[in-house]
Amino acid sequence: MGTLGVDFGERRIGLAISDDDGRVAVPLGTLRRTSDRSAIAELVAILRREGAQALVVGEPVNLDGTRGPAAERARSFAARLARASGLPCALINESLTTVAAAERLRAAGVDLRRQPELLDAVAAQILLQEALDQTAR
Repeated sequence: MGTLGVDFGERRIGLAISDDDGRVAVPLGTLRRTSDRSAIAELVAILRREGAQALVVGEPVNLDGTRGPAAERARSFAARLARASGLPCALINESLTTVAAAERLRAAGVDLRRQPELLDAVAAQILLQEALDQTAR
């Protein structure tokens, strides 16, 4: 069974899913976040639908390694999601995943002004792939 990657944001939450072997992450989509409660309910439904057995949530650690308010916010959300889903949840440093996602999408000719939700889904893919690669090592 797969792992769900979550790129938490206050307005949008990017999602990616791994294959059953846990080797490859692919973008899954984006949720519009109006509240934590509704986002968690939607995510639990997605976890069940996809048959995911674990979660990886991006933690925006500062470039100097410190954790600021955004990282604490992501940690809190991840803890609530883990409790609601009953699944194990790992945090992974997501520094620069959005930058990397933007570079990939621009190189592919995607206009991010017209499709900003793709940015979040690809950022989730990048952070999930990083977690899968770390596990494989």
